[in-house]
Amino acid sequence: MEMTHIIQTLEADAVVVVFVNVLLQQIGLPVPAVPTLLLAGSLAAGHIQLAAVLAAAIIASLIADLIWYAAGRVFGYRVLAGLCKLSLNPASCVSQTEARFIRWGLSSLVVAKFIPGFSTVAPPIAGALRMPLPGFLVASGSGAGLWAALALGTGWLLQGTVQGAISVLDQHAGGALLITAGLVACWLGWKLWQKSRFRRLADIPHITPEELFAALRSDRPPLLLDLRGATMIAETGPLPVPGTSPGAIVAEHDALLKAVGNWPRDRLIVTLCACPEDAGAIQAARHLLVAGYRAARPLQGGYEAWMAASAANADHPGETINP
Repeated sequence: MEMTHIIQTLEADAVVVVFVNVLLQQIGLPVPAVPTLLLAGSLAAGHIQLAAVLAAAIIASLIADLIWYAAGRVFGYRVLAGLCKLSLNPASCVSQTEARFIRWGLSSLVVAKFIPGFSTVAPPIAGALRMPLPGFLVASGSGAGLWAALALGTGWLLQGTVQGAISVLDQHAGGALLITAGLVACWLGWKLWQKSRFRRLADIPHITPEELFAALRSDRPPLLLDLRGATMIAETGPLPVPGTSPGAIVAEHDALLKAVGNWPRDRLIVTLCACPEDAGAIQAARHLLVAGYRAARPLQGGYEAWMAASAANADHPGETINP
C-alpha cells in the first residue's frame, strides 16, 4: 500500500485503524504501532479527534493485556514457558523478567509499554501471580495511556516534520522499503547472533540427574540452586530433594552470590531452571564460574529431567554412588 493510501485511510477512520493496529501489536504480532500513532497524531483535525484516537489506543491495549492476563491466570507458568520458547534468544528467559516484575510490582506494568518484549510478557505474569484485576487494569491502562499519548502528542507537535518525512518517503518509496528491509535484516541477524553466542556459552560441563542424585546422597552433597520463577514454584511447590542438607535454595539471577553465601569455592554447585535449553541454569553456572566457584554445573534437562529422575529414584532407589 502506498503512503498516500495509508494517509487517506487514517484521515477517513483513524480511530478504527489505530485500534486494530495497537490491538494486533499488543497481542504480540510483529505490527509496528508507534509509527501509526505518530502519523495519526500528525493528521488529527483537532483535540477531540486526538482524544478519540488516544481512547481507541488505550482500549485496544487493555483488551490485549486482558487476554494475556486471563491466559496467565488460567495456564500459569506454562504460558510463560511458551513465550520463552518462542524467543529467538534462549538466554532471555522469562523467569528473570518475572523476578524483576515481582520486585517492581504495579509500577512494572506502567513502564512495560516502553520496554520491547516486556509489554507482552508482563500481563501473563500478572495473571499467573494472581494480581488483583482492578490494580492490574489501573496500572496497565496508565501505562498504555502514557505510551500512546507520547506517540500521538509527538506527532501532533511535530506535524510539519512528520508530514515532510511522509512526503520524502512517498517520493522515494523504493529506497524506503530497502532501508526498512535492511533494518529488519540487521535486527534478525543480531538475534541470530545472540542465539549462536548462547550456543557457544552453553558449551560447559553439565551434570545429569543421575549424577546429581548420587551426589546428594554422598558425604559432601552439592548446593542446589532452584532458578525457577515464583509462578512455577507457587504452582508446583518446592523441589522434592532427598533428605540432605542444605537441599534446594530458591535463587534469582540478580542475587546469585547472595544465595551461595559462604559456600566453599571448590564445592559442587548445581543450577536448575525450567527454561528452554537450560538457558537460565547455564547463565547462572557461568556467572558463578566467573566469580571463582570452580565446580558450578547446570543440570542437564532442567526441572523436567529432575522430576523424572526423582520419580525413578523413588520407585527404584538403587545404591548410593559417591561422585
